[in-house]
Amino acid sequence: MYKNLKSAMVCGIEGHEVEVEVHSSSGLPAITIVGLPDTATSESKDRVRSAICNSGFDYPLKRITVNLAPAHLKKEHAFFDLAIALGILSVSGQLEEALNLNEYIITGELALSGKLLPLMGILPIALLARSLGLKLIAPAANINEIKIIDGLEYYVFDNLSGAINYIIKKEYFPQANLTKNRAGKSEENSNGPDLKDVIGQSYARRALEIAAAGSHAIMMKGVPGSGKTMLSNCLPQILPPMNFEESLEVSKIYSISGLLKSDRLVEKRAFRAPHHTISEAAMVGGSKIPKPGEVSLAHNGVLFLDEFTEYKKSVLEALRQPLSDGSVTISRASATYTYPARFMLVAACNPCPCGYFGDNRVACSCTGASIKKYRAKFSGPIVDRIDIQVEVQRVDMKDIKSGKAPESSKTVADRVKAARKIQAKRFGGGGRAGQKESIFANANMSVEQIKEYCGIDSESNSLLQSFVEKYNLSMRSYYKILKVARTVADMESSSKIRKEDLLEAIQYRSGFNY
Repeated sequence: MYKNLKSAMVCGIEGHEVEVEVHSSSGLPAITIVGLPDTATSESKDRVRSAICNSGFDYPLKRITVNLAPAHLKKEHAFFDLAIALGILSVSGQLEEALNLNEYIITGELALSGKLLPLMGILPIALLARSLGLKLIAPAANINEIKIIDGLEYYVFDNLSGAINYIIKKEYFPQANLTKNRAGKSEENSNGPDLKDVIGQSYARRALEIAAAGSHAIMMKGVPGSGKTMLSNCLPQILPPMNFEESLEVSKIYSISGLLKSDRLVEKRAFRAPHHTISEAAMVGGSKIPKPGEVSLAHNGVLFLDEFTEYKKSVLEALRQPLSDGSVTISRASATYTYPARFMLVAACNPCPCGYFGDNRVACSCTGASIKKYRAKFSGPIVDRIDIQVEVQRVDMKDIKSGKAPESSKTVADRVKAARKIQAKRFGGGGRAGQKESIFANANMSVEQIKEYCGIDSESNSLLQSFVEKYNLSMRSYYKILKVARTVADMESSSKIRKEDLLEAIQYRSGFNY
């Protein structure tokens, strides 16, 4: 006998339909799973056998072959347990269907008891089911993620018996005990530091505001205790919430990573701050079965690298592709995965090993050779990819004594939000027809878009060319200056880039010429 069912798996951050074919024939009792399964998928036969028996059904004494198509895709994890179990019960005559199972995508991992266990990556599968016009059968433990998707007809169950009862009798009792965690990720970072607590540092504050307004990468260099880390930690409070397209993409990444716990999309931008001992695989993603790394978990958010020079050189060099392309591609023998990685890099470091090079109060104790070695830890190509580069000076005592109240994060956030609205309008609310990726901020503009939106007059153009020639800057730096100038103009609600906007952008590019 033969039975065909639909299931799904996750490749990268997208769901892919998988056809589960089950065939039984006479012969020695055995079950074989074909279709390029990994270890976890191959072990489904043992989980399914125990789950069927412990759910009160008979496991058929037949030769059973399970094919997972298409065969060229590596089948990973335990997405197919439930579909395989239902297929076996069907070919053995124990499943009298009262509905058409070809209208459903069936997914779920089975415990030996028959309980359905939660899956990582159910959100992309739910989106796939909706796009194909199919219904979804899935574990009840994933209800909060599934509920996010509007317009999807779904049925969730705690165990195999519940799913079978629905298929035979069309009886379904919606889950009553749902996880009450509506805040989810959106409340993360809500109690962080406020810019009103940062004394002085008007230059660095302005640079940080511009970086937030245009999603520009920023690097801050300064003596210990100058406020680099505190300024960086204030950043989440001034960033605007994500729009729907951004939230959906981030939520899919968190879903496949098992980090999406609420019944709503991720709304607040991520602020990832990995320790400097992080490995290259943890930063960009990896392992035998590639998983998203910190650069992808920071997608549409912030990746904060404190003590930038303490990270391994290989880790920093691995940031080249995501900083340029907004994505990271991980290749393994079984498959190649591409994960989104369009993040705002915030780097902070000291000017030298002792931290006091150039300070007007504490003498530097480092030798010239040690300073050169220290600065060589981040290469020219990495620094060239950072839009804004500023030096954070020591806080002056007069700023402490003045008692003048600095602007709060809320005040700054309002200006940032206004600038982002201008950019959203400019880019058509998130991408134009024919573009491969949506654009939401000035930092993500392509060369064509820079030419279209970042025009400057002849005087400003001559000024910029002179600066580029004087400091031997690359064309990448040339374009990044124009992007930052566009953001400065947006903050002033100017439709054109003025000379003063360009001059301000230039000064954020001239501090790291060692």
